[in-house]
Amino acid sequence: MSKQQPELQRGLESRHITLMSLGAAIGVGLFLGSAGAIKTAGPAVLITYALGGLFIFFMMRALGEIATDHPVAGSFSRYAQQVLGPLAGFLTGWNYWFLWIVTCMAEITAVGIYMQLWFPDSPKWMWALFALILMTVVNLIAAKAFGELEFWFAMIKIVAIVLMIILGLALILFGLGNGGEAIGFSNLWTHDGFMPNGFSGVIAALPIVMFAYLGVEMIGVTAGEAKNPKKVIPRAINTVLIRILIFYIGALTVIMAVYPWDQISEANSPFVMMFENVGIRYATGIINFVVLTAALSSCNSGIFSTGRMLFNLSHQNQAPKMFGKVGKTGVPTNAILMSGAVLLIGVVLNYFVDEKVFTYITSVSTFGAIFTWIIILVTQIKFRKGLSADELNSLTFKMFWAPFTSYLSIAFFLFVVVLMAFNEGTRIALIVGPIWMILLLVMYFSYYKNKMIK
Repeated sequence: MSKQQPELQRGLESRHITLMSLGAAIGVGLFLGSAGAIKTAGPAVLITYALGGLFIFFMMRALGEIATDHPVAGSFSRYAQQVLGPLAGFLTGWNYWFLWIVTCMAEITAVGIYMQLWFPDSPKWMWALFALILMTVVNLIAAKAFGELEFWFAMIKIVAIVLMIILGLALILFGLGNGGEAIGFSNLWTHDGFMPNGFSGVIAALPIVMFAYLGVEMIGVTAGEAKNPKKVIPRAINTVLIRILIFYIGALTVIMAVYPWDQISEANSPFVMMFENVGIRYATGIINFVVLTAALSSCNSGIFSTGRMLFNLSHQNQAPKMFGKVGKTGVPTNAILMSGAVLLIGVVLNYFVDEKVFTYITSVSTFGAIFTWIIILVTQIKFRKGLSADELNSLTFKMFWAPFTSYLSIAFFLFVVVLMAFNEGTRIALIVGPIWMILLLVMYFSYYKNKMIK
């Protein structure tokens, strides 16, 4: 493995990456999207989140095994390039760039929608443009500025969930907001049972649930600018499973204990209903602020990730050389500006495209994320095969039960891709995703492979 590019400054501290990795697993998918998963699986959606979370944990451990000892800006794209070959590195890097561009387009549109709650007569495109400019400027300042903003974005989401869990438990155990009458946990099993739609419902909810985990692999991307990656990366990855148990399963357990699962509407956030139930005024405004920060956080992370991927692709001779340059602040300035310029398309689309189209487009991100996760696992398997027994023993952060856990995780992610064909909201990803891959293959074989990008 090659060394980290010396031009990038290691400005991300332990607290930045720890909170960023925590915030990456907590997004709009939990605050707003969880209602759809609950409708599909009932209270047994807890099993779906736990199952998906387990394999995400395996994937992160596989990434951590390489990233801890070889922290580079391109992360899994660079590893794929060096272990699997140029084509794998090309596909992984450009695919990851594309999935974050698509995600960011949806997120800056979401910012416009959220702001209309407070400013109903204002145009969405104006807020989308403001969010894009703000997040781009933050990323241009320095890696530390990105980390600091992401730290506070994550803190807002964490505080909101912890507060909701505490208030929910007070209602469940002590009757807060219910005249002192504790309601208990019986709602989890008294409405057609814990698994009302059978085990098939648990499985059917997987494509919805896996979208919520998109972004957790960003820990690997930040490794290239971490001050102490051998200490920070293992700590962040090892706590992924704990975070999932507390923030996803804990929060949804409380929500479904308070509200029968069949009374939770996809039109409203379960979190809004929770806060309103315990008598907190302006619950809608509070949650709107939280999901607004979640959308800004996703856009912030997306610009960071796309900038680093373009930077890495440039150094692999798979993108124009100009994107490999670093500005005075120690960040890939040209790559960040390019990503920001492409994201202007998202602002323009606010004039012409219906909001529902963005819902479908974001499902493409799920396809791209699963492709990335599988590449990470395949890379780690081959990486291990190339090591001697002594080199294996000297790894700082070894994957447990390898390679069995890696092969099992690949099979699981492929199964989720198959399930996407049976879900109306994710089916389009199986059309757009392969088309994008075909375009990348055409680019590679007709331009990059034969001519090389100068």
